[in-house]
Amino acid sequence: MQWFNEPKIWSFENGVLRVEVDSGTDFWRITHYDFIRDNGHSYYQKQDGDFTAKVRIRGNYQELYDQGGLMIRIDEKNWIKTGIEFVNGVQNLSAVVTRDFSDWSVVQRNDNPPEVWFKILRKNDFVEISYSFDNKDFAMLRLAYFPPNVPVQIGIMCAAPDGKGFPIDFDNFSVENL
Repeated sequence: MQWFNEPKIWSFENGVLRVEVDSGTDFWRITHYDFIRDNGHSYYQKQDGDFTAKVRIRGNYQELYDQGGLMIRIDEKNWIKTGIEFVNGVQNLSAVVTRDFSDWSVVQRNDNPPEVWFKILRKNDFVEISYSFDNKDFAMLRLAYFPPNVPVQIGIMCAAPDGKGFPIDFDNFSVENL
């Protein structure tokens, strides 16, 4: 695995990737905010074909838009990020689909769960995003078009667009070919 925008402080021990997310980082393209940011952190592997990727996330979200989750990426104009995004003091299950322009969908959680599992299924011309609180029962969050037959980067992502940064842990990251 390798970094896209490596954070200043990170470690990998006993299967846990721990990141101190740098401030002023994000992934976003144009829509609503009229800017492009492509400086969030992503720790990824290259992958071809159809697959599922999964990870467990535990973050100490503090500031508006603190975020962490999974990312599938072709290039700076074609990517999807999904995970937790902290808005107005609560965690949101979040998905941003970008094909030249970003869109954003959220499901607000008022219970601020201590950990969440996210899964991406890439098959043919789509990506299915799902989440779980126990790694058993997964619920679909989003189904989106994604260009088929193109190698991708798949891995974790995190960012702190407005805040001073925060600690986040990722574990049980896996990618399985279909």
